[in-house]
Amino acid sequence: MNVDDYDFHLPEELIAQTPLPDRSSSRLLMVNKENGDLTHRHFTDILEQFRPGDTLVLNDTRVIPARLFGVKEDTGAKAEVLLLKNLGEDKWEALVKPGKKLKTGAVIVFSDELRAVIEDEADMGGRTLRFIYKGIFQEILDRLGSMPLPPYIKETLDDRERYQTVYAKHEGSAAAPTAGLHFTKELLEQIAAKGVNIAYITLHVGLGTFRPMSVDKVEEHVMHAEYYELSKETADILNDARQRGGRIIAVGTTSCRTLETVGRQFEGGPLAECSGWTDIFIFPGYKFTVVNALITNFHLPKSTLVMLVSALAGRERILAAYEEAIAGKYRFFSFGDAMFIY
Repeated sequence: MNVDDYDFHLPEELIAQTPLPDRSSSRLLMVNKENGDLTHRHFTDILEQFRPGDTLVLNDTRVIPARLFGVKEDTGAKAEVLLLKNLGEDKWEALVKPGKKLKTGAVIVFSDELRAVIEDEADMGGRTLRFIYKGIFQEILDRLGSMPLPPYIKETLDDRERYQTVYAKHEGSAAAPTAGLHFTKELLEQIAAKGVNIAYITLHVGLGTFRPMSVDKVEEHVMHAEYYELSKETADILNDARQRGGRIIAVGTTSCRTLETVGRQFEGGPLAECSGWTDIFIFPGYKFTVVNALITNFHLPKSTLVMLVSALAGRERILAAYEEAIAGKYRFFSFGDAMFIY
């Protein structure tokens, strides 16, 4: 399959730059994956789509203030670092700018209490950094770091919490699981009151979110590994739902990828508590083992995420839905509107 088969033209003015005042006031495009029918609603109408016995699966990762600005120690030139993965022993995998000037051995100074030494280089601006600091690293990061908003968002974010889900718990992500940004605590309470199970997984969003596809053929792309955890409590909820015939509804592609990773690990049988690293790449031809429906945002052209939703609903149906959304001036990407594939 060609990557270009997942391209579409998106007017720049449809890229949402700021979150809406009310999280759940987004628009919702519903896509029937069986026949391609499209329905225009508002996100709060999602409540009507749930049935008792359904299970809603949310990713409770929490975004760290992973973007740091400093200067190169020897020249004073500006340097930017985006933390992606904690490697332990004060080492982090990160992206750096400008990549050509930040080589192995370079020292970046962020403040009197924090600096980093580049210990290794990788492709596309990837580096391994070792931090040297005085005090508690997380507290320093909270003070000096800023939220790692995607590059297509040009506006500043006044409230950091608007780039966190209301149920964010476990710190470690370099980006938010943005489909979950639409939910409020009140809406989740209404969903639970309807007899829907709410379960949580954790997947820390990492480098794969920031790297564009650099191949022409879909099958040649290699996903970057991300850490996930599935608890015994969630495994039990999912096993019970599957036995009773309830739908498993993933909130976001990160939840979807985690559930499918676990489903493949247990070969379609009962799920169990587990954790590890996943580099699963879901594209058309993939057979889903756990997920029945998906709540997601609108994604970038030629991205792995457009391919994932195409695997669930079909490429033609997804591209038709995107065409409809563009014509209807839906808001796209992280702070944009939502889609429900059912």
